[in-house]
Amino acid sequence: MGVMSDDRVENADDGFAHAVIASAPNAVVALDRDLSVLVWNPAAERVFGWTAAEMTGRRTPLVPDELLAEHNAVLERVRTGGPVSLRTKRRRRDGSLLDVGVDISALRSEAGALLGYVSVYHPVENEAAAQEKGARRARLVRRLTDVVGDINAELELSPVLDRIAASLTELTGADAGGFALIEGERLRLVSTHGLPERLRGATGDLRSSLVGKLLRTGKTVLLETGDQAALDELIWSELPGLHTIALGVAAVGGRPYGALYALFAKRKAGHIELELLELLAGHAGIALGNAMAYQDAVRQRAHERAVVDASADGIAVLDGNGLVRQWNPAAEELTGVPATEVIGHRPPFPLPAEGEKLTTQIAGGRWLDVVSAEIDETAEIVVDFRDVTRAKELEEAKDLFLATTSHELRTPITVVQGFASTLDARWDKLSDVERRSAVRIIAERARALGQLMDHLLLGSRAGAEELKVQIESFDLAERVRAATLGMPVLSDRHHVEVDIPGDLPSVDGDALATDILLGQLLENAFKYSPDGGLIRVLAWQERDHVVLAVDDEGVGIAPDDRERVFERFVQADSGDRRRFGGVGLGLYIARSLARAQGGDVTAHPRLGGGTRMRFILGATQAYIGSDTPKR
Repeated sequence: MGVMSDDRVENADDGFAHAVIASAPNAVVALDRDLSVLVWNPAAERVFGWTAAEMTGRRTPLVPDELLAEHNAVLERVRTGGPVSLRTKRRRRDGSLLDVGVDISALRSEAGALLGYVSVYHPVENEAAAQEKGARRARLVRRLTDVVGDINAELELSPVLDRIAASLTELTGADAGGFALIEGERLRLVSTHGLPERLRGATGDLRSSLVGKLLRTGKTVLLETGDQAALDELIWSELPGLHTIALGVAAVGGRPYGALYALFAKRKAGHIELELLELLAGHAGIALGNAMAYQDAVRQRAHERAVVDASADGIAVLDGNGLVRQWNPAAEELTGVPATEVIGHRPPFPLPAEGEKLTTQIAGGRWLDVVSAEIDETAEIVVDFRDVTRAKELEEAKDLFLATTSHELRTPITVVQGFASTLDARWDKLSDVERRSAVRIIAERARALGQLMDHLLLGSRAGAEELKVQIESFDLAERVRAATLGMPVLSDRHHVEVDIPGDLPSVDGDALATDILLGQLLENAFKYSPDGGLIRVLAWQERDHVVLAVDDEGVGIAPDDRERVFERFVQADSGDRRRFGGVGLGLYIARSLARAQGGDVTAHPRLGGGTRMRFILGATQAYIGSDTPKR
C-alpha cells in the first residue's frame, strides 16, 4: 500500500471539513474580521432564505438595527474572551424576524491571530418566550447604552463609582450592589447602593473573598449561590434573604482594578443578568480609567501650581498676545503689583529676547533678572524673574571700591616715587635735613600703604568669615590707655579725654583684635570731626558686660545710615566720599572683630551733634559685680 502525500492529506482534510459544514443541521455562518461572509452553509440558506452565492463576500443583513449594539458587544467579548451563547433575533430574506439561539466563537489561525467569527444558529422552540426574552434583552441593551454614556460623562472618581453601583442594580434587577476596590491583598468597599451606608469603607482579605475566587478562575464573571449563613460571611453582603451574588471584574489598563457586586434576595439571577454584569464591568473599567486619568491630571496641575506658588522666583504665564494669565505670590512681592491688577494686562517690565537674559530696573528701584521661554503646544510664554538688587548694589560697590582703592594707592605711591626720584637725582645737592625729611615722608607713605593693605586683607577675611580670635581675659582699660596715649599730639584742633573707672572689670576677648578695633574707632572719630572738638573715650559696666564708648563732635551719621556704615565699602558721608578718604572697610572690620569675640559695635547720635560708637564685650566672670549706671 502506498503512502498518501501531505498535499493529498491536506486536501482530504479540507474535503471532510466542507462535508461536515454542508451536512450540519444548524445554520453555520463564518465571517472575516471585516464581518464579510466567508462560509454560508445550506442550513443557513434554508433558515434565512439567502443563497451562499448571494451572501459570500458581503456583510450579512441578519442583525436588526436595534440589536447592533448588542451584536458588537458580543463580538468584543468573543474577541477578548471565549465563546458566547445567547438567544436573540435575526432578519430573514422576507423581512420577518426569527427567534434563534446562536453560539459565537472566534476563528483564529494556528498562531492565535484573529481571522474572524463563526456563528451557529438554531431556531428557538418556544417562540413566545423567545420573543419576550429578546425584547427584554433589547431593552436592557438600550438601557446599558444609556448607562454607559451616563457614567462616561462623569470625570470625578467617587461619583463614577456611585453611578456604577446604582446602574448595576437597575440593569440586573438586583436588590443591592456595590463596587469593591482591590488594594494589594485587601478589598475595600468604596461604593454601595441598597446597602447600609456604614458598610462603605469596610475591608476584607482578597484571597478569601469571591473576587479572589474569580481571579483564580481566570474568568471575568462569577455567579455564587448559597444559604444566607454562608453568604453573610462577606462583609458587604448584609442583605436579608440574600441567596445569590453575581460579580464581575473591572480592569483598568489591563489589570484588575476592582469588582462589581450584584446581590439578589427577592428574585433569581441567570445568564442575562450575568452577561449584563460582564458588559457593565467592561464599560466600568473604561469609565474608571478615564476618571483616574482626569484625577491624575488634576493632581499634576495642583502639584505644578503648588510648586509655582512656593517658588521664590517670580513666575508669570502670558498668553499668545503677551497678556498675563498667571502671576504667582513671589511675582506680587517682587514687583509690588497684585495679581488682580496685572491679570489680563502686560507685565510691569520688558521681556527679553528668547534664550537671553534681561536685567532691568522696575518702579520702586528694584533690579530684576528676567528670562522667558515659549511653550510651543499652547503658544504661552513662561517668564521667570528674580531680585538681583543686592547683587547689583554689590557690583556697583565693587566698581567704587576699585576706583577708590586705585585713588588711595596712587597718592602715597606718587609721593614715594617723587621723593625717591628726588633723592636719587639730587642727593649730593640736598642738605642733611632735606634728605632726612624726604626719607621720613617716604617712610610715612609706605606705612600708610601697609595700613591700607592690612585693611583690605582683613576686610577680605572678615567677608569670608575667616577671622580667627583667641578668647582670654585681659584688661580693657590698659588697652584704651595705650591706644589713646599719643592721640593728643596728632591734631591741634582736637582734645582727647579718657574716662575709665579704676574698678572696671577685665573682659573676655582677643586683646590684639581689640587693639585693631579701638584704633579704627579712634581713627574714625578724628577723621569724621574735621573741624576738631572733643573726642571722649569712656567705659562702664552693664550687668555682665563692659561698655566702651568713643564720642566725637563731628559730622554725625544720618539715621538711615547707622547700620549701613558697618557694611563693606560704605562710608557715612556718601555724598562726598573723597572728603574723608578710605575704602569703607574700617567699621565693617571693627564690627566683624567685635562679633568674633562675642561682642558688638553700634553707632548712635550724640546730643548736640556728633556720633557715639558703642563697643561691648563680656566681662570676665570673676569680676562681675553690681550693676553700674549707664553713662
